[in-house]
Formats: sequence, C-alpha cells, structure tokens
Amino acid sequence: MKPVLLPPNPVQHFYRGGDRIAALRGIVPQTDRQPEEWLGSTVSRFGSDEVGLAVTADGDLLRDLVAGDRAAWVGARGGRDAADLGILVKLLDARQRLPVHVHPGRDFSAAHLDCPYGKTEAWYVLETEDDCAVHVGWNQSVDRDELDRRRDAQDSEWMLSRMNRLVVRPGMGVLVPAGTVHAIDGGIFVAEVQEPTDFSILLEWSVTTSTRDESHLDLGFDAVMPSVSTEKLDAAALDALTSTAGTTPAGADFRSLLPAVADPYFRLLDAAGETAAREAGFAVVLVREGSGALVSDTASVDVERGQVYAVPHAFGAWRLTGEAEVLVAAPGSGWPGTLRGGGVR
Repeated sequence: MKPVLLPPNPVQHFYRGGDRIAALRGIVPQTDRQPEEWLGSTVSRFGSDEVGLAVTADGDLLRDLVAGDRAAWVGARGGRDAADLGILVKLLDARQRLPVHVHPGRDFSAAHLDCPYGKTEAWYVLETEDDCAVHVGWNQSVDRDELDRRRDAQDSEWMLSRMNRLVVRPGMGVLVPAGTVHAIDGGIFVAEVQEPTDFSILLEWSVTTSTRDESHLDLGFDAVMPSVSTEKLDAAALDALTSTAGTTPAGADFRSLLPAVADPYFRLLDAAGETAAREAGFAVVLVREGSGALVSDTASVDVERGQVYAVPHAFGAWRLTGEAEVLVAAPGSGWPGTLRGGGVR
C-alpha cells in the first residue's frame, strides 16, 4: 500500500480566517470564514454526519478505506470503531481571536457522549504576527458561581484577564489538556493535533456567529460546566505544556515538536532532506516546503509543498528523500491500548 494523496478539505466555521491555509494548499477560499482544514479525518463535525470527513482524489471517504482494511491502515486492533485513527489533525488559521472555550475529558465523554475520547489537543505554530499570544488556563483559581455569572454576561474582559497569556513564535508547541480554558489570538496559524472528536464548550460565544444554545454540546451548561477546571495553572505547569523544539531548523532525524506530556495522546514530528527511517504506523504527512519522496522498501511516492498524505501502516518503515520538509502526525504512544482501562484518562 502507498500513501494516499488527500485533496484540500476546508471547513467553514463561526470565526474568520483561512487565507494562509488556502495559500499553502493552493485553493481559493469560498468565504472569509473558512479557517480550518481537517487533514486525514475519519470523524465529522459535532452535529453533522459528513462535514470534516477526508475524501481521496478518487472520491472515496478515508473513513471507509480504513474501516475496510483496518489492519493495513493502523496495524492494530481496538479503538472506538473500525475507522478510528486515534488522532484528528487540522490546519487552523485564525484571523480573529477565538472564543474562550474548553474541551471535555475522556471520563466526561464516556459518561455523557458515548465516546472513549475527550479532546486534549496541541498547537504547533506555523506562522504568527507580532505579539500574538495563546491564552491557556487560569492565572488564578476562579469561583465556579462567578464563572457562571461571567459566562452568562459574556464578560470577555473578565475571562481573559484571568487567563495565562503566552506570546508565541513559529516552531512553538503547546499542549492544552482537556478541561483547560483556552483561546488563540487572531493572526496565528497553527497545525493542530488532537483526540479525534469535535467536542467544545464555549464560555464565550458573542465574538463569533455561534449562539448560547450551540455552546454546551446539547447537554446544557449545568451538565457540562463540571468538566471545566477552575484551578490555577501556574507558571511551572504551563512551562511543562510548552515546547520550543521546532524553533530550530528541521534535520535528518524525526524529532518531536510537542512536550513529552503529549505522547500518550498523539505525536507531532518534523524532518527535512534525506532522513533516517520512520517506523511503520499510520500517519498524516503535510509537506511544508520543497519536494522529495516518501520511500519504503515496497514503494515510493513523490511529494511537494502543500500536499497532504495519509500513510498506512502497511507502507512499512519509510524515510524522506530529496529536499522536502514535512510535518508528521501520528497516534499516541501505546494507542489504542490507552483507551482500555487505566491508561490515559
């Protein structure tokens, strides 16, 4: 089996952006609210059966291909279902500040959403304007009743003033654990790797085209707010969620771009030029720059800037040749065993 080329898969959303995705992927945006592309996705947007699903150049749903030959694609038993890849990869190009929001954890999802995954996620900064920041976690503990009142009043200033503000630059990676409040400034372009769900709780919807009724996973705020952490995220904890590995040039060895605490959930790596081998396993590969080839003992596929490939386990161990630079997203260490008893929670 060879890696499968995936045509652009832009997703319309409630916030503005998308021009840098369009430039990288060689498309023309349909609107100014096309700020995301879902790469290699076998899951759909919350409330939809189709939005977000990756389609191959031949018109096949990647979800159907994986479900039809799971061993060849992921080399593992288990998972949420036959099409489960363990990850969801996105390009996210924000031209406005994203709303303050939270994603639930696995225990909440299992109890309320019939899903073994929550939505821990990570951002890898591709481009940013000057003094742009991500907002992650509370800089002080907050009172739950007060948070409810400020949410109902849509008091953005109160929420942001109590969140950690981290100025970012290209090459930084930031993990956002489930339950942690977060937002992204306008002007930031990231590759996002996350658990394969679309579960979001909006504490702030008034800066978007979304509504209060669309902000609580159809469960009501009384049900979802207990999944929101109100504890302070101190400087040491924030530092442990951050990596600067990607701020130096990529090289022949595949290297992790995320902090070590991300490893059980997902992995994001880069490499450039003539590389060492990468072990067999499902991966989503984004070609950031240049051209080259993905080469295994059984096949070779030419690649060039802006392309995205779904790499099946059956392609075997592979290496990069030529002058290309790639991002590689893969399931977490130990997946899918981490979904069963113990493991990642």
